[in-house]
Amino acid sequence: MNPAEEEELNHWHEATLRVRYAETDKMGVVYHANYLVWFEIGRTEYCRARGFSYRDMEESENAFLVVAESYCRYKAPAYYDDVLIVRTHITELRRRSLRFGYEIIREPDGTVIAEGETGHVVTDGGGRVRSMPTGFAELLLSHPVEPEEPEGELVPEISPE
Repeated sequence: MNPAEEEELNHWHEATLRVRYAETDKMGVVYHANYLVWFEIGRTEYCRARGFSYRDMEESENAFLVVAESYCRYKAPAYYDDVLIVRTHITELRRRSLRFGYEIIREPDGTVIAEGETGHVVTDGGGRVRSMPTGFAELLLSHPVEPEEPEGELVPEISPE
Protein backbone atom coordinates (compact mmCIF):
# COMPACT_ATOMS: atom_id res chain seq x y z
CA MET A 1 0.00 0.00 0.00
CA ASN A 2 1.09 3.53 -0.61
CA PRO A 3 1.20 6.13 2.24
CA ALA A 4 -2.16 7.65 1.24
CA GLU A 5 -3.82 4.21 1.45
CA GLU A 6 -2.20 3.55 4.82
CA GLU A 7 -3.64 6.79 6.17
CA GLU A 8 -7.11 5.73 5.02
CA LEU A 9 -6.85 2.68 7.29
CA ASN A 10 -7.21 4.98 10.29
CA HIS A 11 -10.82 5.92 9.43
CA TRP A 12 -13.22 4.19 11.82
CA HIS A 13 -16.89 3.57 11.16
CA GLU A 14 -19.33 3.40 14.08
CA ALA A 15 -22.52 1.35 14.31
CA THR A 16 -24.75 1.38 17.38
CA LEU A 17 -26.67 -1.59 18.76
CA ARG A 18 -28.52 -2.54 21.93
CA VAL A 19 -27.88 -5.86 23.68
CA ARG A 20 -30.91 -8.12 23.40
CA TYR A 21 -31.99 -10.44 26.20
CA ALA A 22 -31.38 -13.49 23.95
CA GLU A 23 -27.71 -12.49 23.67
CA THR A 24 -27.08 -12.95 27.39
CA ASP A 25 -26.41 -16.03 29.50
CA LYS A 26 -27.98 -17.07 32.81
CA MET A 27 -25.78 -14.55 34.64
CA GLY A 28 -27.05 -11.70 32.47
CA VAL A 29 -23.68 -11.30 30.69
CA VAL A 30 -23.40 -11.29 26.91
CA TYR A 31 -22.45 -14.74 25.60
CA HIS A 32 -18.96 -14.61 24.06
CA ALA A 33 -19.91 -15.74 20.52
CA ASN A 34 -22.16 -12.71 20.04
CA TYR A 35 -19.11 -10.47 19.75
CA LEU A 36 -18.25 -12.12 16.43
CA VAL A 37 -21.80 -11.43 15.24
CA TRP A 38 -21.33 -7.78 16.24
CA PHE A 39 -18.02 -7.68 14.34
CA GLU A 40 -20.00 -8.79 11.27
CA ILE A 41 -22.51 -5.99 11.85
CA GLY A 42 -19.59 -3.57 12.07
CA ARG A 43 -17.98 -4.62 8.80
CA THR A 44 -21.33 -4.83 6.98
CA GLU A 45 -22.17 -1.26 8.02
CA TYR A 46 -18.62 -0.15 7.19
CA CYS A 47 -19.15 -1.36 3.61
CA ARG A 48 -22.66 0.11 3.36
CA ALA A 49 -21.31 3.47 4.50
CA ARG A 50 -18.95 3.32 1.51
CA GLY A 51 -21.72 2.67 -0.99
CA PHE A 52 -21.80 -1.11 -1.43
CA SER A 53 -22.83 -4.32 0.27
CA TYR A 54 -21.42 -7.82 0.42
CA ARG A 55 -24.31 -8.86 -1.80
CA ASP A 56 -23.12 -6.41 -4.49
CA MET A 57 -19.74 -8.17 -4.61
CA GLU A 58 -21.31 -11.62 -4.56
CA GLU A 59 -23.93 -11.01 -7.25
CA SER A 60 -22.13 -8.66 -9.63
CA GLU A 61 -18.54 -9.91 -9.28
CA ASN A 62 -18.78 -13.51 -7.97
CA ALA A 63 -16.50 -12.42 -5.12
CA PHE A 64 -16.87 -13.46 -1.49
CA LEU A 65 -15.06 -12.19 1.63
CA VAL A 66 -14.48 -15.45 3.49
CA VAL A 67 -13.56 -15.19 7.16
CA ALA A 68 -10.24 -17.02 7.47
CA GLU A 69 -9.49 -16.07 11.07
CA SER A 70 -10.97 -14.13 13.96
CA TYR A 71 -9.71 -12.85 17.26
CA CYS A 72 -11.55 -11.23 20.16
CA ARG A 73 -10.18 -9.97 23.44
CA TYR A 74 -12.84 -9.49 26.10
CA LYS A 75 -12.02 -6.58 28.38
CA ALA A 76 -15.24 -5.95 30.34
CA PRO A 77 -18.68 -7.56 30.39
CA ALA A 78 -21.68 -6.28 28.46
CA TYR A 79 -25.19 -6.76 29.83
CA TYR A 80 -28.79 -6.87 28.63
CA ASP A 81 -30.00 -3.49 27.34
CA ASP A 82 -26.50 -1.94 27.16
CA VAL A 83 -26.08 0.42 24.22
CA LEU A 84 -22.88 -0.48 22.40
CA ILE A 85 -20.86 1.18 19.67
CA VAL A 86 -19.09 -1.16 17.26
CA ARG A 87 -16.11 0.69 15.78
CA THR A 88 -14.67 -0.84 12.61
CA HIS A 89 -11.76 -0.03 10.35
CA ILE A 90 -9.50 -1.77 7.86
CA THR A 91 -6.11 -2.70 9.27
CA GLU A 92 -4.70 -4.29 6.12
CA LEU A 93 -5.75 -4.43 2.47
CA ARG A 94 -3.96 -6.65 -0.02
CA ARG A 95 -4.80 -7.87 -3.49
CA ARG A 96 -6.46 -11.09 -2.28
CA SER A 97 -7.09 -10.48 1.41
CA LEU A 98 -7.99 -7.86 3.98
CA ARG A 99 -8.27 -7.43 7.74
CA PHE A 100 -10.79 -5.49 9.78
CA GLY A 101 -10.11 -4.22 13.30
CA TYR A 102 -12.86 -3.66 15.86
CA GLU A 103 -13.57 -2.00 19.18
CA ILE A 104 -16.82 -2.48 21.04
CA ILE A 105 -17.53 0.34 23.46
CA ARG A 106 -20.28 0.73 26.05
CA GLU A 107 -21.83 3.99 24.91
CA PRO A 108 -22.88 5.64 28.20
CA ASP A 109 -19.51 5.36 29.98
CA GLY A 110 -17.04 4.84 27.09
CA THR A 111 -15.71 1.54 28.45
CA VAL A 112 -14.00 -0.59 25.81
CA ILE A 113 -15.57 -4.00 26.42
CA ALA A 114 -13.89 -5.89 23.57
CA GLU A 115 -11.46 -5.49 20.72
CA GLY A 116 -10.58 -7.79 17.90
CA GLU A 117 -9.79 -8.47 14.31
CA THR A 118 -10.99 -10.64 11.44
CA GLY A 119 -8.95 -11.77 8.46
CA HIS A 120 -10.69 -12.36 5.13
CA VAL A 121 -9.69 -14.01 1.88
CA VAL A 122 -11.38 -13.05 -1.39
CA THR A 123 -12.74 -16.12 -3.19
CA ASP A 124 -15.03 -16.94 -6.09
CA GLY A 125 -18.25 -18.91 -5.66
CA GLY A 126 -16.29 -22.17 -5.86
CA GLY A 127 -14.01 -21.21 -2.97
CA ARG A 128 -10.95 -20.50 -5.13
CA VAL A 129 -8.84 -17.53 -4.04
CA ARG A 130 -9.08 -14.59 -6.42
CA SER A 131 -8.18 -10.91 -6.52
CA MET A 132 -10.40 -8.20 -5.09
CA PRO A 133 -12.78 -7.04 -7.84
CA THR A 134 -11.88 -3.80 -9.60
CA GLY A 135 -13.09 -0.75 -7.71
CA PHE A 136 -13.93 -2.43 -4.41
CA ALA A 137 -10.52 -1.81 -2.81
CA GLU A 138 -10.94 1.88 -3.59
CA LEU A 139 -14.43 1.87 -2.07
CA LEU A 140 -13.15 0.16 1.07
CA LEU A 141 -10.55 2.90 1.52
CA SER A 142 -12.90 5.75 0.61
CA HIS A 143 -14.62 8.13 2.98
CA PRO A 144 -18.21 7.29 3.91
CA VAL A 145 -20.91 8.27 1.43
CA GLU A 146 -23.27 10.95 2.70
CA PRO A 147 -26.76 9.51 3.27
CA GLU A 148 -29.34 10.77 0.82
CA GLU A 149 -32.02 13.12 2.01
CA PRO A 150 -35.47 11.51 2.06
CA GLU A 151 -37.63 12.50 -0.87
CA GLY A 152 -40.94 14.26 -0.47
CA GLU A 153 -42.15 17.11 1.62
CA LEU A 154 -42.05 17.30 5.35
CA VAL A 155 -45.49 17.28 6.93
CA PRO A 156 -46.01 20.69 8.51
CA GLU A 157 -46.97 20.87 12.13
CA ILE A 158 -50.60 21.74 12.74
CA SER A 159 -50.99 24.43 15.31
CA PRO A 160 -54.04 24.38 17.52
CA GLU A 161 -56.41 27.23 16.78
